[in-house]
Amino acid sequence: MLGENVMKTSVGGIDRVLRIVVGLALIGWTFAGGPAWAWIGVVPLVTALVGFCPVYPLVGLSTAKK
Repeated sequence: MLGENVMKTSVGGIDRVLRIVVGLALIGWTFAGGPAWAWIGVVPLVTALVGFCPVYPLVGLSTAKK
């Protein structure tokens, strides 16, 4: 069926933890007076929380257990 498994989990384990740490660090830096571009930390944080990175399928990569 069309659209089935569109957002299959591709982020797992250590990758997920690193994304959360980096995301929170960048967002925290923004609140501590860092540059506005540090809001980019939202991207790794969200991808870790949902378990899907839209770039991984494009390059044929997955860190999730199969």
